Amino acid sequence: MIRSKLLYLIIICVFPLCSYAQLNAIDHWETVVFETDTWHYFIGNTAAPPTNWSQPSYNPSMWQTGQGGIGYADGDDNTTISNTLSLYMRLDFNIIDPTTVLAALLDADYDDAFVAYLNGHEIARANIGTVGTPPLHTDTANTYREAVMYQGENPSSFSLTQNDLNQYLNQGNNTLAIQVHNHSIGSSDLTARFFLSVGVNNATMTYNPVPSWFTVPFLWTNLPVLKINTNGQTIDEDVKITADMQLIDNGFGNLNYLDDFPNGYDGQIGIEIRGASSTMFDKKGFGIETRDSLGDNNNVSLLGMPSENDWVLHGPYADKSLLRNFVTYHIGNELGHYTPKVRFCELFLDDQYWGVYVLMEKIKRDNNRVDIAKLSPTDTLGDDLTGGYIFKIDRDMGPENGWFSPYGYGYYAYHHPKSEDLHPLQKSYIQNHFNAFENRMASANYNNPITGYPAWIDVPSFIDYMMIQEITRNIDAYRLSTFMYKDKDSNGGKIHAGPIWDYNLGYGNADFCDNGLYHGWAFQYNQICGSPFPYFWGKLVNDAAFRDDFNCRWQELRSNVLNTDTIHHFIDSMALILDDAQVRNFEKWNILGTYVWPNAYIGQTYDQEINYLKNWISQRLAWMDLNMIGNGNNCTTTTKEVLEVNNLKVYPNPFNEYLSFEMIDNQLINIEIFDVLGKRVAMLNSDNVNTFYQINTNNLQPGIYFYTIIQDNQIIAKGKVVKAN
Repeated sequence: MIRSKLLYLIIICVFPLCSYAQLNAIDHWETVVFETDTWHYFIGNTAAPPTNWSQPSYNPSMWQTGQGGIGYADGDDNTTISNTLSLYMRLDFNIIDPTTVLAALLDADYDDAFVAYLNGHEIARANIGTVGTPPLHTDTANTYREAVMYQGENPSSFSLTQNDLNQYLNQGNNTLAIQVHNHSIGSSDLTARFFLSVGVNNATMTYNPVPSWFTVPFLWTNLPVLKINTNGQTIDEDVKITADMQLIDNGFGNLNYLDDFPNGYDGQIGIEIRGASSTMFDKKGFGIETRDSLGDNNNVSLLGMPSENDWVLHGPYADKSLLRNFVTYHIGNELGHYTPKVRFCELFLDDQYWGVYVLMEKIKRDNNRVDIAKLSPTDTLGDDLTGGYIFKIDRDMGPENGWFSPYGYGYYAYHHPKSEDLHPLQKSYIQNHFNAFENRMASANYNNPITGYPAWIDVPSFIDYMMIQEITRNIDAYRLSTFMYKDKDSNGGKIHAGPIWDYNLGYGNADFCDNGLYHGWAFQYNQICGSPFPYFWGKLVNDAAFRDDFNCRWQELRSNVLNTDTIHHFIDSMALILDDAQVRNFEKWNILGTYVWPNAYIGQTYDQEINYLKNWISQRLAWMDLNMIGNGNNCTTTTKEVLEVNNLKVYPNPFNEYLSFEMIDNQLINIEIFDVLGKRVAMLNSDNVNTFYQINTNNLQPGIYFYTIIQDNQIIAKGKVVKAN
């Protein structure tokens, strides 16, 4: 089936930001055919109707008429008929303007099988024959199938896309025709209850309200679709079961349909439930491992991420913005350190919709992940023993999986390689090495620039790691999911902080330890709520040189990556992409407006959750500006507050082939243009002679962009522009 492309709204809409759904906007749903309408029907006991019986041109005046549903037994029939192997039904309905109809849904409650036609074209079938071949009146259903509505359940749904409707739907008169088949002539019951509803793109109620049980269908999504089939198995914790996975990803700007060809992945996986406190939620997180047909690890690229076999499916639940981890990993990546790559998708598990998920890289050693030496069990001597370790501060996992700090609180778990893959000498090495670092931190001269902590740790990575903990005020900061790694001594050998991980309870999302407050340092949680973490974090903050370096890094980042508007723009762009999907997610998980542990804020709508997140970040960053540790007066590269200039003209806006910048005075400036994800897509260095500059933008896709103008390492102007179609 050929389907038209759909550009994300960020490509078209200007200000204010509008909904992704407006590009292919179903305003609401209405019903045009009810089961209780008066149908023409033909009982196919002895013969079939003429072959054109499903066409609008056919005259059914010789057929019987009756109110649907039609059938016998079960007490769900408004028109009762005699026992039959087949039943033919048709009903005419009127469509005033087909261009307003963007989708349609046939809801069917049937016993035992049926085929449906719209103006003679087959649109749905269940439990009988081959698609495209009309069953004979003597054909039987494949299996017994019981009706469900009389038992209080909803009917089955079959969707029609806009492409279907463009081909089949008429202006004016239309015919819905149904043939229903029993499993045998002696079957004890038959049910035929059918509804046809349409999704329209305007606010006018033209037809009829939908039934109370009607559920808005999943027709398409701008996000990739991930389908996992467990083949009847139960997904457990800690032990992966073998399942089948399909990934549909038609690329940026294209819609993804459930029945599309699985072009992103189609094969086996191992899957298990993963997480700690999050396992209490109904919406589970999963660890998955891509496998080949023999069950062995299979390195593949998923959604454009580098090839690997270990992945994580994070299902945001308590984080009702759905964005906290996604935004934090984006910031971490912008800081220049390896951060797990992430992609949004919508998950179907055993044909059931499970909502918005984040497919992400699992933290492990790999050339495209934590790029350190590979540590094999035989690497037990010399330089080979000194590197390739990833470990983390986390919950107590037992003496076989890690060790406790000799200075009190702090359990360090082996992460990669796993405990069972480490030689005892390797376990002893990394434990003794880190204990030696802690011994140094406990000494009087721990901050000696030659022999103190700078000789043991990669200070910039620790500063950036702490920066992330502080801007998020993460409740787990410094004590849980706190990763570190060490390469071989020949590759530097220092302990690095990171990669960052797990921020769904950050940004004021937790209601304990004063986490909902935007003020106060996360490194003071020891004093705030008696939830201790390793002492060396506090020792680092107590060192004047570390505080000053932290302050200088803060000033540098506040002008770009941690600029409030930059973060807000990214959140807005991601919320925009999720605009349709979040509706489906919260229809599945009805938690908006309710308390989910440990929410500090409960928004009634998704927009309120997004606004809370943005407002909290604004207040948090402003508080950190006013209370920043250290002295930033001696920074080698300092940045200043953005200056707004009045002598700048940027036009046209929206623009097409060229974007023009005009300054009154000759100035030596740099012009940079960024997309909504913060990636620089164009740059121009001025010549200090002209006052007019043009950037060729033919290579840019339609959408929203941001520009900055820099003079003497200082942003003097910034703004937002839109490239038109």
